[in-house]
Amino acid sequence: MRLALYQPDIPQNTGAVLRLAACLGVGVDIIEPCGFLLDDRRMRRAGMDYLEAVDWRRHPGWDAFRAEVRRDAGNQRLILLTTGAEICHHEFAFSARDVLLLGRETAGVPPEVHAAADARIRVPMRPGLRSLNQATAAALVLGEALRQTGGFPEDGVGGKTE
Repeated sequence: MRLALYQPDIPQNTGAVLRLAACLGVGVDIIEPCGFLLDDRRMRRAGMDYLEAVDWRRHPGWDAFRAEVRRDAGNQRLILLTTGAEICHHEFAFSARDVLLLGRETAGVPPEVHAAADARIRVPMRPGLRSLNQATAAALVLGEALRQTGGFPEDGVGGKTE
């Protein structure tokens, strides 16, 4: 399973997603251009020293990312997290090879990216509220996906939480 960030805007969110991925043992794809330099100190601070522990790949754009996903294909699906989806994440049947795609914090994804997704899911929220923080949405959905697929890493009991 992997997380993919489409043209992220906020370095702290990207750092938090990278840290989440390191802790849970999933890879991350960053689809550029980003709204910041990938070596931004704010991203590094949010990711702390976990950035070396995550398998993350940079893609120069959507087309390059799609080409790599097609190459890796097999049973791989692209699952878009979007507030406009009909199905909630906890009602969706995840696969261990899914790529969970999150859009830009400020704009989501354009129609061609939306159309390329194999499925679209949302996190249920109270009416009248716009959206969750990107890293929070990633954590909620990834947690459910790993639960369903038995993909959580071995528990290193006694680990420190921060």
